[in-house]
Amino acid sequence: MGDAHRIGVVGLGVISRAYLDTLVGHPAVRVTAVADLDASRSAVAAAGLPGVEALTVEELLSSPDVDTVLNLTVPGAHAEIALGAIGHGKNVYGEKPLAATLSDARTVMAAAAQAAVAVGCAPDTVLGTGIQTARAAVEAGSIGRPLFASAVMVTPGHERWHPHPDFYYTAGGGPLLDMGPYYLASLVHLLGPVRTVTGVSSRLRAERVIGSGPRAGERIPVEVDSHVSGVLEHVGGTLTTITTSFDGVATTAAPIEVHGEAGTLAVPDPNGFDGEVRLFELGAAQWRTLPPSAGYADGARGVGLLDFIAADGQRAPRANGDLALHVLETMTALLRSSAEGRRIELTTSAEPPVPVPLTTAEEWRGQAARGPALQ
Repeated sequence: MGDAHRIGVVGLGVISRAYLDTLVGHPAVRVTAVADLDASRSAVAAAGLPGVEALTVEELLSSPDVDTVLNLTVPGAHAEIALGAIGHGKNVYGEKPLAATLSDARTVMAAAAQAAVAVGCAPDTVLGTGIQTARAAVEAGSIGRPLFASAVMVTPGHERWHPHPDFYYTAGGGPLLDMGPYYLASLVHLLGPVRTVTGVSSRLRAERVIGSGPRAGERIPVEVDSHVSGVLEHVGGTLTTITTSFDGVATTAAPIEVHGEAGTLAVPDPNGFDGEVRLFELGAAQWRTLPPSAGYADGARGVGLLDFIAADGQRAPRANGDLALHVLETMTALLRSSAEGRRIELTTSAEPPVPVPLTTAEEWRGQAARGPALQ
């Protein structure tokens, strides 16, 4: 295995705990440093992690003890931190979206190429048994030729549970840029890249009320559209209708359905790693549940970073920057289409990553006798 790959974590908000739970103690990696604009967060995090140093952001980005920067900052800071890491010759793996704007994301990818370092990006939920089993079914011809699909995400808004939800309603936020990456990355895995988009969107409330935490009852402004719908034309000709909303209360719609000539596939929530994949074949009397046949079993946030490191130049990381860039362009094009009232052709593309073979939790966590077995 050689020396463990050294990780520095920038941004110690809510999601950081999930990543640290996965990474700390894994034999393939070693978390060496943490940093946050709030120094007290860094100190608390480091105190609970033996051998981890609390640094300033700049100290971490330039540290010789960091090989890859895990960027868990808010979307508006994604590009700045990524470029800082790249400027110091480090790989960077970040939370989604890749950047708050397409221009910033292109700058990140160009800088990485120039510096010969790698860029990875969440979501990694699409590498779990839910999406990967669904992908295996599509590729095995279980529904015949895919004709069209639907993707639906409806919630009342994250301010109901998140104690500091402001960034969800500023540039880089909104339901599409926040939750869309899960759905769009899944759709690329299932149906291939997107060629054109047509979108519509709305913003019917000027402010939101925080529902929990020390700021409960505080009103925050809404600066982005809170409901986005659209139609995606995939390169292979399949059409997907997508709806992402912070304006609805609930829905009974499947998160993703793929309809083919010989059947329909109901795909579980792409914001989770597993869930039931159900198939209704033409002429059948009822749905049947498919057993997990691919993906990282019992996945957790950070498995995409482990996959990113395991790739080690031998293959493209599955949660890679090219896919994240294509997903971001798809989303920003939907918003631009809504604003301009026209269909938009995309300039980026991304091939579906190599499928994930069925990998037990013991294997990907590095607990099997032979050590980590990410493929």
